[in-house]
Amino acid sequence: MGTLTEGAAGERSRCGWTVGIRRSWVAESLAGSYRYLTLVPWVVHSIYSYFTLKDERKRDFTNLAIFPLLLWRMLHNQIWISLSRYRTTKGNNRIVDKSIEFHQVDRERNWDDQILFNGIILYLVNLTMPQASQLPMWRTNGIILIILLHMGPVEFLYYWFHRALHHHYLYSRYHSHHHSSIVTEPITSVIHPFAEHIVYFLLFAIPLLTSVFTDTGSIIAIAGYITYIDFMNNMGHCNFELIPKTLFSIFPPLKYLVYTPSFHSLHHTQFRTNYSLFMPIYDYVYGTMDKTSEKLYERSLQRQEDSPNVVHLTHLTTPDSIYHLRLGFASLASHPHTPNKWYMWAMWPLTCWSTVVTWIYGRTFVIERNHFKKLNLQTWAIPKYAIQYYFSWQRESINKLIEEAILDAEERGIRVLSLGLLNQGETLNKWGGLYVQRNPKLKTKVVDGSSLAVAIVVNSIPKGTTQVLLTGRLSKVASSIAFALCHQGIKVAVLREAEYAKLYTRVNQSKNNLELSKSYAYKTWIVGEGMRDKEQMRAPKGTVFIPFSEFPPKKVRKDCTYHTTPAMMAPVSLENVDSCENWLPRRAMSAGRVAGIVHVLEEWKVHECGHIVFDIEKVWQASLRHGFHPLPIPTTTTTTTTTTT
Repeated sequence: MGTLTEGAAGERSRCGWTVGIRRSWVAESLAGSYRYLTLVPWVVHSIYSYFTLKDERKRDFTNLAIFPLLLWRMLHNQIWISLSRYRTTKGNNRIVDKSIEFHQVDRERNWDDQILFNGIILYLVNLTMPQASQLPMWRTNGIILIILLHMGPVEFLYYWFHRALHHHYLYSRYHSHHHSSIVTEPITSVIHPFAEHIVYFLLFAIPLLTSVFTDTGSIIAIAGYITYIDFMNNMGHCNFELIPKTLFSIFPPLKYLVYTPSFHSLHHTQFRTNYSLFMPIYDYVYGTMDKTSEKLYERSLQRQEDSPNVVHLTHLTTPDSIYHLRLGFASLASHPHTPNKWYMWAMWPLTCWSTVVTWIYGRTFVIERNHFKKLNLQTWAIPKYAIQYYFSWQRESINKLIEEAILDAEERGIRVLSLGLLNQGETLNKWGGLYVQRNPKLKTKVVDGSSLAVAIVVNSIPKGTTQVLLTGRLSKVASSIAFALCHQGIKVAVLREAEYAKLYTRVNQSKNNLELSKSYAYKTWIVGEGMRDKEQMRAPKGTVFIPFSEFPPKKVRKDCTYHTTPAMMAPVSLENVDSCENWLPRRAMSAGRVAGIVHVLEEWKVHECGHIVFDIEKVWQASLRHGFHPLPIPTTTTTTTTTTT
């Protein structure tokens, strides 16, 4: 049977039965992170009842342990998500090369609904079944019973239920939602309609309830079995092969007892094979084993790390930005970075711990891969935060990390490395020129993207504009913008004499279009870092703020329009875009990142760093020619807020 398109499958699944039976049980009723409130009454009751009972013998530790188990499940799943994304980005042992896009991330963002659902059921069972309370920590006979029941009834029943789900009637109405993900991620394992979740829970409850009814249950047995299910589910959907061949060589029958990620990946690409849960024995017995399973397994094990053509080198921004990386929380990474989420404050202990880890690790790491016009693209990140770039005593270590990344790119034959965010600056490294001076024989071209940044800002100015105000800390980009605008006959006003004097020597023949002004009455502001809040408050109503800096300005006006930092929209043919670049909207790429790609496509053989600035019109036209296009012009404050914060 062929696959259904996502749209067709979704349309079919909405017909007939109610949406509540088919879709996520919580997402329809509670929005976002507030769905966790469904657990609050149960957690409060379990803690209160445990610590208020004076008779310690009547205290139910089983009920108290449910919430820590749920937290462990979320952490366990997140570890798999981060590990899988990291390994598939690097490329070694990757199974399927097709891309993941935003629609898959959106469909799978509520993966923790299943954990919440199971948690409430566990609380209900504990409350209504006396046998399920006050369980001992360990019982060997109960663990053996759970293992045997899983290998027998659970695996057998799941196999035939899974085959039934692939009948066209059930597939189009239910299981197609899961199979919309051809390229699987660990969280794909729990993305099912609600009706399927009920059946899966009943299946996995067979060993647990049996151990409870036979008085052989224990807390470790229950937690261990649930952890085993999560482990095998995540492993089977992680899209990289990790089980070494030596295990099957030492114990050949293992291939009937444990599946591999490549085994289950074939089920998502072939659909009519490899139906088993975790034990392939039933596919062998009933003749549904895919004949290419072993070949794909061996080929995936031999897969080497990707060798990119272009690398974009960025860094962490705020401490909580680590959650917004593609390797962090998938749902956060798929939206522009918006700081000060309420639940981020609760995660500060973990955030502080992550800053220590990045400091100890101290090496550049891969965070994203893309494919465009036969080019393999990667994004690397330096484990440094934005605030560290402003400390003079940090410059040496930062420059060392950047230079090591450039030399690594040189050794691997990477053609272009573009410097993102604060990795290029006058005081840090002379806009990247420092590395070229130290390594004059570099074949890898270093690009700072300043020429394209200038072109983007110049082309973002509203048509008919005759004068602009340039404010904020001056840079190479700001000077080039002033030169370009003055050359076009647009008057550029600055507020400070030092800035005026610096720009005066830069604009040459167009000095008449540069003026020192004490007025703030300009409708178009070109702004950089260092623009003060009180300056913004003096701008006329309806002023357009266009930043030229790497970081967006603080928004203090609701009656003005704020553009994003210099960026362009990626063409549709640029693949595997499933996360946002910092505060940029979906599929938007910073000027430096785009410039590196265009540099390779145009086969320019020179560096673009240091004091070098390309012909901005040439760079702009080249970017448009290769399918990049300007971001939609914001028309209201609301639109701007949702796309650039």
